[in-house]
Amino acid sequence: MENDDVEMLGSDSNEAGLELDGMKKRLKEMEDEASALREMQAKVEKEMGSVQAPAPAASSQNNKEEVDSRSVFVGNVDYSCTPEEVQQHFQSCGTVNRVTIRTDKFGQPKGYAYIEFLEVQAVQEALLLNESELHGRQLKVTAKRTNIPGMKQYRPRRPNPYQGFRGRAPYAPPFAYAPFGYGKVPRFRMGMRYSPYY
Repeated sequence: MENDDVEMLGSDSNEAGLELDGMKKRLKEMEDEASALREMQAKVEKEMGSVQAPAPAASSQNNKEEVDSRSVFVGNVDYSCTPEEVQQHFQSCGTVNRVTIRTDKFGQPKGYAYIEFLEVQAVQEALLLNESELHGRQLKVTAKRTNIPGMKQYRPRRPNPYQGFRGRAPYAPPFAYAPFGYGKVPRFRMGMRYSPYY
């Protein structure tokens, strides 16, 4: 009987050993596959990095300032104006690189545009067209300013007419004299208790 137990234990340990070896082989294959994938990913990232290197924030800010120095803001633009018409109007100032008419979320024009020129000198020429007419409206032309990230202009809060007045309650001065006489309390504020000697 003891021999049978020993044989069974021996066969169980052989099966467990074979299963463990199989698991080790699969683990080794998976590790090799993962390392091959990592090498391929590094290779692709290296190729992508050489094609298009990400520009640091400082250089993008300098680039934005350089573009803004060649751009003007045009206000009071007629809603039916097309970018081509705005470009025709400012063609005499210099080579127009891009015309952007801003729209709201529904695609309707907001009534102002940005014009980017190829030359910096064209901005001074464009400023001379301030208060010129396009589609019967006087244009407001100013040099485009560069927005500094993180610097919001301070705007005081305006009361919302649909929410009523939510400011501080106005100051009410104390009474100079008691309205009902000294120590008297108006009848509607007296307690509702029975008092026979009143």
